[in-house]
Amino acid sequence: MGTLLRTADAFGAAVSLSEDCADPLGPRALRASAGAIFRVPLVPWDELRGRRVALLAHGGVPLAEAGDHLELPLTLFLGSEREGLSESVEKTCDLAVRIPLPGEAESLNVAAAGAIALYELSRGAS
Repeated sequence: MGTLLRTADAFGAAVSLSEDCADPLGPRALRASAGAIFRVPLVPWDELRGRRVALLAHGGVPLAEAGDHLELPLTLFLGSEREGLSESVEKTCDLAVRIPLPGEAESLNVAAAGAIALYELSRGAS
């Protein structure tokens, strides 16, 4: 959670936290956020804007190929590392994307995947 907050801060992204997400004020998350929790705008779940994009470990289109479907504003949904994105949330999304991994790599942790996705989105916005 802390690393994702720090990454959101670096890319100027806002964050919305679902009811069952990790605690952003827990000691480990606070330490990893390096103070970003106090700088990143927190958006209420019912005020999310733009296209809804699910970031999945498997399935969906490759992130770099989603192109025009990733125009800002958008909301990028990330699931937990263990369970992934819930089916009920995934169903509310307009698009599902993935980060293709070489070889036999299974998946990335959610903080790494979020960082890559925000970087890719920033490249398209520039």
